Amino acid sequence: MKKLNSASRRSFLHKIMQGVGYSAFGIIAWSSYLSQSQANSLILRPPGAISEKDFVLNCIRCGMCVEACPFDILKLSTTSDKISIGTPYFTPREDACRLCPDAPCTSICPTNSLELNNLMVDDKLDIFSARIGLATINTQTCLAYLGLQCTMCIRACPLADTAIVLKSERNPRTDMHAFLKPVVDPDYCTGCGMCERACPTTIASIKILPLSISKGDIGSHYVVGWEAKDEKRLDAAKSTEIKLERTKRNEKSAIDNVNDVDGILKGLYNE
Repeated sequence: MKKLNSASRRSFLHKIMQGVGYSAFGIIAWSSYLSQSQANSLILRPPGAISEKDFVLNCIRCGMCVEACPFDILKLSTTSDKISIGTPYFTPREDACRLCPDAPCTSICPTNSLELNNLMVDDKLDIFSARIGLATINTQTCLAYLGLQCTMCIRACPLADTAIVLKSERNPRTDMHAFLKPVVDPDYCTGCGMCERACPTTIASIKILPLSISKGDIGSHYVVGWEAKDEKRLDAAKSTEIKLERTKRNEKSAIDNVNDVDGILKGLYNE
């Protein structure tokens, strides 16, 4: 067997160390990519996007939605954006979604990661049915809540007096003026971000948050007794799912109990 000379041996060991170094670098880079791709949970996708988990899996990073956007609002993420690389997103503070009536970004998607059916109402395309996110107001910094006159968000809202309404309240500090406080209605807010873009405070006092964060989930173990759908859920529940001991207090629906003035006065529910 031919022996390697010292030069060949050094070259061989050098290549091995190079290979180990490249492998280590690859592992570190991949780990960094994974952590960044999952780091930003506040990302906003174009109208009609399916759930974030499915979106990341189904999107083929083709960029067709970005090209279709007539206002150049959408961007493709890079490694510095701390989200899944190559996927479309927008930042409302920089530029908000214009809610194009024909939804060009959604309709061009080849994989239905942007699902046009999510924007359909009665078999018709209704861009105002989009639920990109939900506007959330920081009442500690909002000028209107501080008593200053500001209506920038409601004036920028494409569904003014519906998605955002002004609530009048007495100002106890002066007893002469009224607060005009903006209030967001989650049933109508599209999450377009026009309000966030228009907010005059240095850091926007109204921000668009993804629905998974802003709306939350009440959980199946709570029962809203005065809503018909929850009453039906109780009636249809199996004994193993919900065990409810019937008493004078809960044998009727919540609405019936509230309206039973005689029963309340007689103390039927004091047990």
